Amino acid sequence: MLFVKKFGGTSVGTTERINAVADRVLKTVRAGHACAVVVSAMGHTTDELVRLAEAISSQPNRREMDALLATGEQVTTALLAMALHERGVVAESFTGWQAGIKTEATHGSARIEEIETAPLRALLDRGGVPVIAGFQGIAGTAITTLGRGGSDTTAVSVAAALRADYCEIYTDVTGVYTADPRRVRSARKLEHLRYDEMLELANLGSQVLHPRAVETAKRHGIRLVVRSSFDETEGTVVGDMLMEGARVVTGVACEKEVARIALVGMPKSGKQLADVFGALASEHVNVDVIVQSIVRQGEVDVSFTVAESELTHALAICSSLAEKTRHHSIVQERGLSKISIVGAGMISNPGVAARMFEALERAGVDVLMVSTSEIKVSCVIAQDYLDAAMRAVHDAFHLGEEGVHAHS
Repeated sequence: MLFVKKFGGTSVGTTERINAVADRVLKTVRAGHACAVVVSAMGHTTDELVRLAEAISSQPNRREMDALLATGEQVTTALLAMALHERGVVAESFTGWQAGIKTEATHGSARIEEIETAPLRALLDRGGVPVIAGFQGIAGTAITTLGRGGSDTTAVSVAAALRADYCEIYTDVTGVYTADPRRVRSARKLEHLRYDEMLELANLGSQVLHPRAVETAKRHGIRLVVRSSFDETEGTVVGDMLMEGARVVTGVACEKEVARIALVGMPKSGKQLADVFGALASEHVNVDVIVQSIVRQGEVDVSFTVAESELTHALAICSSLAEKTRHHSIVQERGLSKISIVGAGMISNPGVAARMFEALERAGVDVLMVSTSEIKVSCVIAQDYLDAAMRAVHDAFHLGEEGVHAHS
């Protein structure tokens, strides 16, 4: 079998941990399997590189920023290849461009367009282990980076290009849980998840896997395994042929530091909505929950949420559209969070949203906004109540209990 193994920054944060990764790879090779490895930068290396750039320039050139940030992963690849050499394993380090990872010409958030696998396959055919820098690629002659979660995306894309049997994502947790175990003590590790469930959890704040990586895995049918770098515990398998029993709700996710913007008294017209959300999209502001309410004849209030880090930018865009949208005022609110439930079984089970609302009411949590899809319900709430809300909803669906199924 062919495995692609990805190790995040925590997993390779020290030379001792890099040696431990090398031991794990050696075990796979000795078992007779082929193996390619994708690594992140060590520990907080990327943050340190960002600080260096900001000490030089308040607005670093995006091309040079990518060239700088790409060096972090290159350190890890070389060290891990050395560690494998010490164990008698044939290994070579690859930058993104050496691995044939070609991206669109967008600095800071490029998407992979193709991977020319010839150099990787040549080494694999010789029984060697390619050690590939995650998070980066090349567009023309320029180094590009893939943005947040880029190493996950690199690993899954490499697995798809090589037609690997498994893509294993090693991290500092033992798998995907029914909720963040730091917030909900009764959170339980899931053995299996569908792609769509994992994608919703990733989009809704679960930080174990990046949404782009899950999308790529689903598109190519790559079996993902999320497991710990620090022990041999079985992880969580993500794939469409598997599911967690007949559970209606699979997990609870949360997103902190959410802000709400309301455009008050806007004329009732689809054109104004298109102007607002088109302008936000063109500036790469990610809008989440949207609610329109008719409060007076011919006028509506439109509310939507963004990450708090994007609030100032979003407000500036909305203000610049005042002549087009003709809203009376803009109202903003910080200090919010979003709590969501996810589960493929919700499609055929009515009353799930009602149970969530009842749990929040019993916990004394006010719901400010609601968003739904076939397999998720999200509620915007005050951030101060997030932990209480997580526990209440997790308990309401008995997610901490083994073998609990629909509406039990």
